Amino acid sequence: MKRDRSLRRMGTGLLLIATVALLLVPGAGAQNKFKTLYKFKQGADGELPWAGLIFDQSGDLFGTTAFGGANSCSPHAGCGTVFKLAPNGNGTWTESVLYSFAGGNDGVEPLAGLVFDSAGNLYGTTLDGGPNGVGVVFRLTANTDGTWTESVLYSFCSLSNCGDGFTPIGGLILDQTGNLYGTTAQGGTNNAGTVFKLTPHQGGSWTESVLYSFTGNRDGADPQGALIFDQAGNLYGTAIGGGITSCRGGCGVIFELTPQNNGSWTESVLYSFTGGSDGGLPVGNVIFDQSGNLYGTTNQGGHMGRDCSVGCGVAFELSPNRDGSWAEKALHQFNVKQGAFPATGLTFDAAGDLYGTTQVDAAGFGTVFKLTPNSNGGWTQTQVHVFVNHPGSYPHAGVIFDAAGNLYGTSFGDGNQTFGSVFEITP
Repeated sequence: MKRDRSLRRMGTGLLLIATVALLLVPGAGAQNKFKTLYKFKQGADGELPWAGLIFDQSGDLFGTTAFGGANSCSPHAGCGTVFKLAPNGNGTWTESVLYSFAGGNDGVEPLAGLVFDSAGNLYGTTLDGGPNGVGVVFRLTANTDGTWTESVLYSFCSLSNCGDGFTPIGGLILDQTGNLYGTTAQGGTNNAGTVFKLTPHQGGSWTESVLYSFTGNRDGADPQGALIFDQAGNLYGTAIGGGITSCRGGCGVIFELTPQNNGSWTESVLYSFTGGSDGGLPVGNVIFDQSGNLYGTTNQGGHMGRDCSVGCGVAFELSPNRDGSWAEKALHQFNVKQGAFPATGLTFDAAGDLYGTTQVDAAGFGTVFKLTPNSNGGWTQTQVHVFVNHPGSYPHAGVIFDAAGNLYGTSFGDGNQTFGSVFEITP
């Protein structure tokens, strides 16, 4: 099975950036105590961080860069890295590369973020590479001398016709017994993507099982976001394709997978986007609030105009009804003036406000935004930060909070003048 290996095809909003930027007039935006913790240099330190960050218990940040590193991967300047940022006592941060991918069986181009297990091991995926050349699931284990050892837990396309899936873009999650869950954007029985599970065994081996193969029809296609569990053990996720057939091949769905007594899983579509005011192409993950409602963003749909011919994207809420159905509500329709084309999920703060990123805005380089519920039952958007390409631009990933309420995230860079950064925003 042949696929487009271009990074720019992933996260559909990036395809629109070059066109949109030509139409935009630079504008002023709020600068909210923004600090660049690290600027990538297009070298051994890494290049173009696509995914977000995670903390360890010591307050260090961990993430991935899609390219860069110590090893050459033509035509790019490196095969990708896993990096760590450690705070120093004087307010600066030190970056160290835990692993540089070599471009062979170990994997190439890690797009997804990382996850820790209880023992401190890191897990992630690569888009390419591995024994079959179409992505792997990997683990990094810390050594006593401070180095880290990478091991490939699974290489995709190991089954005939790639029935096990390939092209993992979204991150992994762990259950309480140490099983890993994720998605592949392609492959499976119908080459429309999969939801998979990796089960560890004594001796160190892992077994992959496909929980669901998308058909590319009403059930969805091309899942690119991470999954989440509810308290009952059901899985929830997004797919950017499929759904209602009137949407030129489908505008994407929110889905649920429910485990059955016989070990199988049943998929149900909670909502199919229309590409109109409700949104279309949900690229990122969804999150729950304490009442069981789901929140997320779509990369397109919503406000349309000369600068957003397919819509600038929406932030949405899905609420369960008593009859088992779900109702969708667009909380906010994005626009280029304040930020457009979100390509990731949302994050709650302690007060119940929602935070996320957009890839472009009136200045052309993206924003960090905040959505606050108002007295009218709606939500009000404010710009927390507007990127100006010095050094940050085009944030693709979401943001995370530390215990003090500070925000952290990555900017992707333009691959020409800037090559990505890690930032902190203090409220």
